[in-house]
Amino acid sequence: MRIGLVCAQSGRSGSADDPSSGPAQHVARVAAELALRGHDVRVYERRDDPDLPDSVEIDGYRVERVSIGPDGAIPSAELVRHVPAFGDLLGARWTGDWQPDVVHGHFWLGGLVAASAVRQTDIPVVQTFHSLGAEQLRHLGPAYPGPGERIPLERALTRAIDLAVAQSSEEVDELTRMGLQRAAVAVVPSGVDTERFHPEGEAVPRDRRSRIFAVGDLGPGHGHEDLIRALRMVGDAELVIAGGPSADRLAEHSEARRLREFAANTGVGEQVTLVGGVPYAQMPAWYRSADVVACTSRYSPAGRVPLEAMACGVPVIGYSMGGVADTVVDDVTGRLVPPGDVRGLGLTLRRILSDDAQRFAFGHAAVDRVRCSYTWERTVGALERLYERVVRRRRPVEPTVVEVELEPTGEPTEKPTGETVTA
Repeated sequence: MRIGLVCAQSGRSGSADDPSSGPAQHVARVAAELALRGHDVRVYERRDDPDLPDSVEIDGYRVERVSIGPDGAIPSAELVRHVPAFGDLLGARWTGDWQPDVVHGHFWLGGLVAASAVRQTDIPVVQTFHSLGAEQLRHLGPAYPGPGERIPLERALTRAIDLAVAQSSEEVDELTRMGLQRAAVAVVPSGVDTERFHPEGEAVPRDRRSRIFAVGDLGPGHGHEDLIRALRMVGDAELVIAGGPSADRLAEHSEARRLREFAANTGVGEQVTLVGGVPYAQMPAWYRSADVVACTSRYSPAGRVPLEAMACGVPVIGYSMGGVADTVVDDVTGRLVPPGDVRGLGLTLRRILSDDAQRFAFGHAAVDRVRCSYTWERTVGALERLYERVVRRRRPVEPTVVEVELEPTGEPTEKPTGETVTA
């Protein structure tokens, strides 16, 4: 099967050195796994650096970079106006020798480009949003970072696709509220690289205090303030937060300064450490260094962080919502707390940090859960079946030419010839 994966922004091919490459790693791993299964896969992304090659082979699939808009990273609000041109370029490419059997759009802009590119064809479109503007707005309120046109464009996109891939049960509900039929939504959670994320291996050095580890952007809505407040009830433990710019740029980062001031004013400034954006290849060592990983973002559709932590044998304490609620089994692989319940969060962290036996049991159960249900092989196998389904649905049934012969009795009998009628 020929499969096109479309990302409007540059993914830099899922570079392991990119601190923010979680979503890019998702697309890169899907492409590699599909290629390993014998499919002809091409990933399309915007070229933001003129020195990058137009095309490159990686892990059995091809990355094709399209020159659209100015050089360098541009915000989504500006990239929207380049979507029609991006779609036209891809559509023109797909009239040549290589035409995809199915196109899979990633993120809302990638989906818009994919839908634009195939609008004059019978090529089916599968869409993974990774996050939804309406859901983000509801959970984050004033901290919602998206452009105003995103929400209506996402709603319009749901009418142009054949199938939406949700990454959590909560996302399914949101997509149906946006107008999609439930039968047009399939849940396929993100996978975990269990060869990279596992309990055995190096861990980042630490002192003798208990360590709580959190991952995410430093802006409001990602729950770090709740963790800092909860830390007052935990006792002698450190909170390490990975996210934002690289460590050497944290001093000039406004959100980093805000969090540090908030921690100092809360009385736990000495217990909170910001380490900045961590390269993806170093994340397993950070997870292994922790006694518990906290997931308290007000919006977490995919559950990537809890899955990676669980794969490393670390229990997860998180808010019971989105991808966290789907992946963490309460009182089996960690504990779930009602969103916004800072007191419950603090007491839960304190109990689990003081109970070595419970953390050990949770960690072992977490590893088993990931290896049984969240490997990339399972995730991509599910996607492969969805692709086959939408291709069969779109592909017209080819009628068979029938020869009519007379039996000795004079009764007609039909015999298929195996030939097909062509227009």
